[in-house]
Amino acid sequence: MVLPITLVNEGVSFDRAKEFKTRLGIFLHKSDLSSDTGNVGKFEWNSKHSKESRNFSEDVLGWRESFDLLLSSKNGVAAFHAFLKTEFSEENLEFWLACEEFKKIRSASKLASRAQRIFEEFICNEAPKEVNIDHETRELTRMNLQAATATCFDVAQGKTRTLMEKDSYPRFLKSPAYQDLAAQASSTTASPSSCSPAEPVHT
Repeated sequence: MVLPITLVNEGVSFDRAKEFKTRLGIFLHKSDLSSDTGNVGKFEWNSKHSKESRNFSEDVLGWRESFDLLLSSKNGVAAFHAFLKTEFSEENLEFWLACEEFKKIRSASKLASRAQRIFEEFICNEAPKEVNIDHETRELTRMNLQAATATCFDVAQGKTRTLMEKDSYPRFLKSPAYQDLAAQASSTTASPSSCSPAEPVHT
């Protein structure tokens, strides 16, 4: 499924908008996020059941309410990841997701080995997916790894989250692809046919 997209003069180039539209279309069927960053699962627009379609529409509209709602939605994370790829900044979200999965580890030995892997992938100088954090935070995280705990990445994770919320998230909401998706969601929630006869439409 390929979403319609209207180009704007500011903020999104033709190539970037086209790439986001393509990636978002792919995410409408499945996510390409790795297991390390969490299983985002299927991302379906057309549901066989009107109630599920309505729930999905409400999910999409919720993404613009707050960054927390976006991050708490598997579909929202998939769409945001697709957008970040067009800006070549997906490492910030992938690091945040890796930290969320890291906090779930209960084995001390696994915690230490995973912490080292996350540090080498996202934090250390010239890491393959190096995130944009200051020197002090980088060194603090390095020291935390000497006795790894579930909170050793908290400062770095918090700073990348703030960066995404203040920088990338507003651009995501203004992107033509999300605007089109939100318009379709609004149409679905506003349509009486999207509810079963037993469920009245509330305005």
